[in-house]
Amino acid sequence: MIQRKTHLDSLAIGLLIACCAFWGLQQILIKTTVTEVPPMWQASIRMVGATVLLWLWCASRGVPLFNRDGTLWPGLLAGALFAGEFAGIYLGLQHTSASRLTVFLYTAPFWVSLLLPRWVPAERLRGFQWLGLFIAFSGVVLAFSEGFGHMSSSQLIGDAMGLAAGMLWGLTTLTLRTTKLATASAEKTLFYQVAVTAAVCPVLSLALGETWSFSYSSWAWTSIGLQTVIGAFASYLTWMWLLRHYPATQMSSFTFLTPLFALVFGVVLLKEPLTLQLMVALAGVALGIVLVNRRSAVQRTA
Repeated sequence: MIQRKTHLDSLAIGLLIACCAFWGLQQILIKTTVTEVPPMWQASIRMVGATVLLWLWCASRGVPLFNRDGTLWPGLLAGALFAGEFAGIYLGLQHTSASRLTVFLYTAPFWVSLLLPRWVPAERLRGFQWLGLFIAFSGVVLAFSEGFGHMSSSQLIGDAMGLAAGMLWGLTTLTLRTTKLATASAEKTLFYQVAVTAAVCPVLSLALGETWSFSYSSWAWTSIGLQTVIGAFASYLTWMWLLRHYPATQMSSFTFLTPLFALVFGVVLLKEPLTLQLMVALAGVALGIVLVNRRSAVQRTA
């Protein structure tokens, strides 16, 4: 039996912040290489690499991946949802900025909070936790609000893809928590997702007429390497492990940090200005996360 905790402890919070920090950087990595490496081909290289790394990891640790445990069909469903999410991200970044797409992508916590309690009552958020969720999202929107007044039709397409990707991410989390995958190993749940995506992305790439090549700049390969090793392998494996042991609704609130990290990296790496608007947004996200993860008196005395 999996020992599932009712709240996030310091270990979970530390791992979540580390994952969100990299995911904030990851959107910048994808955007800076999508003009050189076609989007679905870039996703294909990344996911094939992650699948190989995960298989080697499981082989070295003796983690079974192909045993019959009733997870095949929900695993394939999770993989299809995951593939759709990444198709939305990579294709959307051709039409809109990384920051704008990230705002729409991180509507995923709302889907989790709305749908998951129908199957897992313990995941239900209370009134002040819903307030925290809205405060956190409002902080993200505030951080990017200056750029929302100048939209083109192309941006609207990219925004729609980001919104669809966010919904698919939420549905993936729902699948992982409400099916046989909830009792599978973190490695196996991730293997379904990266393996199916590694199979789907090359087909989409060919359908879109993308040119396949391995002759890219050193920066492009560095970007793809980071996306593969840290993004699609290490950080997602950590996320799968956390989903098996901690409340998904509380975890999801932390993902609002990701677009804020993307802005902070812009300030630090790209020398973009640190505005009062950004600082207020950061404070709003922090307050929202505190409210979502606040424990009631009953939980504290249990």
